Amino acid sequence: MTTAVLLSGGVDSSVALHFLRDQGVKDLRAYYLKVWLEEEVLSFAGDCPWEEDVQYARSTCERLDVPLEIIPLQTEYLERIVEHVLAELRAGRTPSPDVFCNRRIKFGAFLDRVGESVETVASGHYARTSTDDAGRAHLMRAPDPVKDQTYFLSQLTQQQLRKIRFPIGDLTKSEVRQLATDWELPARDRKDSQGICFLGKIDYRQFIEYHLGQRPGPIIDIDTESRLGEHRGYWFYTIGQRYGLGLSGGPWYVVAKQMEDNVLFVTHGEHRQKRSRSSFDARQPNWIAEVPKAGSFQLKLRHGPDLADCHMNIGDDGGLQIELDQPDSGVAPGQHAVIYSAEECLGGAVIC
Repeated sequence: MTTAVLLSGGVDSSVALHFLRDQGVKDLRAYYLKVWLEEEVLSFAGDCPWEEDVQYARSTCERLDVPLEIIPLQTEYLERIVEHVLAELRAGRTPSPDVFCNRRIKFGAFLDRVGESVETVASGHYARTSTDDAGRAHLMRAPDPVKDQTYFLSQLTQQQLRKIRFPIGDLTKSEVRQLATDWELPARDRKDSQGICFLGKIDYRQFIEYHLGQRPGPIIDIDTESRLGEHRGYWFYTIGQRYGLGLSGGPWYVVAKQMEDNVLFVTHGEHRQKRSRSSFDARQPNWIAEVPKAGSFQLKLRHGPDLADCHMNIGDDGGLQIELDQPDSGVAPGQHAVIYSAEECLGGAVIC
């Protein structure tokens, strides 16, 4: 049975592939997932920029003597990610495309396409797994708190996680870079992708403007009801956002949107605390190993090293009620609230 490695052409997945090759993994095969939407590529990044990714991936595979296959998933990406993101943005919400990318594309559509021929799939994510006595797979945080990517993996199913390996999950980013240099891998000096999902050359704001355009509207101080300026369209902004408003006399923070009238509400930094939230509800929870009992946990509201202490109750309908120990000014509908117990990522839900 094949061990598949998702190879993006970047340094992390290249080091992951090298690790498995050196471990003597049998029937090792690399896969590049092509999700570029051609019209977007031509609008944003010039002619076929994905070919650069493939060139790095191919060079890596040639160096390691591992076969490479390109899997086209443009249709699945459009239907399962792009349409979801655009619907959420139109509704004034803040989607997390990278979270659903992992469940629906990298470890979803890809495994659907290759079928049972693939026994294990590996990636360059910074995360770890463990297995309990009952055979359940658990998702564990990486030791590098800045690069830890369990937030983005929180929607994985138990069935998916049982098939996944994270070869670099115990390493820090600096250690991965050093290994890539020691091994003289082609991607050793390549910068990390900063784009939407794994469309590394597409800026998220460009992506939004291409699909939704601009819709200028007023920016209103929610405390004084005075007009401060004009925004480009409410879908470009999220709750808690500070930068990109173009306002003087700040700092100013986005605190609300009124989609019907295309109004963006802000508050000054001196009033920010009173606009913060101490509690919120979340829907459609995904629990990776088992449903936890109500109690005290830690929470990530966004990717990064910061964890917030919270108390969680689970309603009869499965929805979550979260009480934060410290208020947060960036709680935005549509974002994912990801729940942790010590080093384990239990899963997450979408903020209402």
